[in-house]
Amino acid sequence: MPVKRVLIWATVATSTAKGVMFSVSALFFTTVAGISPATVGVGLTVAGAGGVVAAFASGRLCDRFGPRPVLIVAATAQGAALAAYCVTRDAGMFVLVACVAVGAESVQRTAHVALLARAFTGPDRVGVRARLRVVDNVSIAAGSGIAAVALAVGSRSAYLAAVLAAAVLTLVALVPLRALPALNGGDGDRPAQGGRSPLQDRRYLTATALHAVVSVQFLLLTVGMPLWVTGHTAAPDVTVALLLLLNTGLVSFLQVWSTRLVGDVPSAGRAVFRGTVLLLAACLCYAAAGYPSGAGFAVALLVAAVVAHSLGEIVSETGGWELAFEWADPANSGAYQGVSQAGVAIGRAVAPVVVTSTAIGLGLPGWLLLGSVFLAAGAGTRALSAGRRLPQLALSDPSALAAVTTLRPERDPV
Repeated sequence: MPVKRVLIWATVATSTAKGVMFSVSALFFTTVAGISPATVGVGLTVAGAGGVVAAFASGRLCDRFGPRPVLIVAATAQGAALAAYCVTRDAGMFVLVACVAVGAESVQRTAHVALLARAFTGPDRVGVRARLRVVDNVSIAAGSGIAAVALAVGSRSAYLAAVLAAAVLTLVALVPLRALPALNGGDGDRPAQGGRSPLQDRRYLTATALHAVVSVQFLLLTVGMPLWVTGHTAAPDVTVALLLLLNTGLVSFLQVWSTRLVGDVPSAGRAVFRGTVLLLAACLCYAAAGYPSGAGFAVALLVAAVVAHSLGEIVSETGGWELAFEWADPANSGAYQGVSQAGVAIGRAVAPVVVTSTAIGLGLPGWLLLGSVFLAAGAGTRALSAGRRLPQLALSDPSALAAVTTLRPERDPV
């Protein structure tokens, strides 16, 4: 079975499960498992920190054993952890199970990307990743639809059935994963040894840090936007659901198209910068929607904000993927993708505090500050991808200088 088809079917299963858990987990933990909301928050925060470590460590495991066995073990562990939620009744067990579930999910994300880096070359890597992101979005929406049935019934049995369904769906992903072909003949999917460490690659670490800043925008949509709409604008609360649906639709339709904007490192840097310009525009529209006005005008501004936000998300992600692939050492691709995924995980972990303390807490000044931070990260990425000197780069190091000299475009800009 081709690698792309395997990953598509595995993504359908795991992302549908993810959609179910997104919708029912909070109520399940508090009403069925009997865990206090404060404990749930602390437990998931601890699990998120563990997920950062797991994302980094799993990259090295992919280099040592190959992405396929890492994916299989991680999917098995996550399915077992989701099933274990059904018998969780105290805080200690909840934190333990949450760490396993979140950590296994982080491992799968890193292993997926490491597998793409091994199985595909050039534009195909970003193109396949874009298609997988579309599948991910559609499958999460399908999982949310399944969860809606449990939410409508509202009984303990319905919630248990939903969580067990998520566990089964995660384990179903093992079927296509076991059919993954060997990538290098008799050596399986293990990469070559002897590559340089990403922790000594200043350019890659700088790009990862900048991308982590941009990744805060994901939680801006799912945390900041709902809080802003319901607490600071005249728009009806139902607007939140419609805006999230709009974002899902735009990402699903345009993510693959956005790969046409990226063909090499310089064009990837420009794409990230353009994406952050759009994120700044989105922040301005969100802020404007909070000024006293009619509901219709507020909704119109919010729609404009989400359109700009979605386009910025799509374009900046595509550029970030290209850089994460192109700047990774092929002989140590798993470790590099582990660093990249750990950076994203850190950005998402701190995002709720960043978003609520700036945009929600400060209003217009906070939105301007947040948008400016996005823009600065995009400008830094563009400069880095163009080979300009940044403080984080030691160009006196011969290896760093050699790396930068490879950044000259081989064709006209995209």
